[in-house]
Amino acid sequence: MSFLAAAGARRLCAVRAVLPCLWRGKYFSSGNEPAENNSVTPMLRHLMYKIKSTGPITVAEYMKEVLTNPAKLLGIWFISEWIAAGKNAAFQLVELGPGKGTLLGDILRVFSQLGSLLKNCDISLHLVEVSQKLSEIQALTLTEEKVPLERNAESPVYMKGVTKSGIPVSWYRDLQDVPKEYSFYLAHEFFDVLPVHKFQKTPHGWREVLVDIDPQVSDKLRFVLAPCATPAEAFIQNDETRDHVEVCPEAGVVIQELSERISLTGGAALIADYGHDGTKTDTFRGFCGHRLHDVLTAPGTADLTADVDFSYLRRMSQGKVASLGPVEQQTFLRNMGIDVRLKILLDKTDEPSLRQQLLQGYNMLMNPMKMGERFNFLALVPHQRLHGRNHQTNARQSKPSPSPVAGFGELAWR
Repeated sequence: MSFLAAAGARRLCAVRAVLPCLWRGKYFSSGNEPAENNSVTPMLRHLMYKIKSTGPITVAEYMKEVLTNPAKLLGIWFISEWIAAGKNAAFQLVELGPGKGTLLGDILRVFSQLGSLLKNCDISLHLVEVSQKLSEIQALTLTEEKVPLERNAESPVYMKGVTKSGIPVSWYRDLQDVPKEYSFYLAHEFFDVLPVHKFQKTPHGWREVLVDIDPQVSDKLRFVLAPCATPAEAFIQNDETRDHVEVCPEAGVVIQELSERISLTGGAALIADYGHDGTKTDTFRGFCGHRLHDVLTAPGTADLTADVDFSYLRRMSQGKVASLGPVEQQTFLRNMGIDVRLKILLDKTDEPSLRQQLLQGYNMLMNPMKMGERFNFLALVPHQRLHGRNHQTNARQSKPSPSPVAGFGELAWR
């Protein structure tokens, strides 16, 4: 479970109350500073366009937008990058492994609320999903019932539809089939479920960990070491110092594809996942009913996962794009001003139960023993993005500004 969800309704309320500083930009303002010192944060921009589009909002609606909108802030992050890169006349939003489509639904609602800003931008949605069952669930979540879906099992675009807000949406089994155009890519808890190869260092060199039948128990599996080198060993760095490593060739292929696309056509990729920066060893584990489960017991009944090695992802970009991060969740949120936001919320309430919920939510998000150090963020952007130059992809683009990428820089105070 990522920072976008929490276990239990009360804890979820506390988490949502603490989260509004995500992707707010470089400067934090409580609203008490002189107007000339206030920065236009993505959330403020979102609210301004919402008010301009639909009229003044109630205080209750304002509080709901600011305090309970963490998932929708992903949409604001992409729009912020779109603005910073020059407001291209069209963009594709591509998600890898969209799950049930809930997160995309929240992002699309942000796009609808910012309709006046995006009215001259042609947006299309592209979902990379290999599961037919999940794609049907995504369609139920996202598309307009009155517009029938187009299906063609033999085509790379195996399903097409229109979202409830009128945005065309297409489904693909492979990222390579998505049109190579100006795009923003989202991979939220995508890479941690890709298969990994496990290796153990021995006196004879690296040996891959294999799954074999236990000779003592015929219906039981066990781990064994390969007797000699295997092809996947090529993915291990020559200067690797760990004695046990996990490598994911599929993740490397995806990162190379994303990097190539972004370097050629612009856009950005946001990757959010459980992982580490090349420091951990054995992270392969199973979960059944939200509890740890032996990965070799009753195969098919548990979800299998391995922490993402972000150092490997960064290396696989091969310098074609600028990589920002990984940033640990506690660092990311602190850069966004979560400590100051918590203080403001605590100062505004005298209700003991609410104060306790806020502190519990903060602890769950920031505590290194919980989610503070395990969930990470990585961004891939064109090198030009950091230097204020744009891709000459469309004459309608405006000149971008070399503004910092929200969430990946230390918070500046003034």
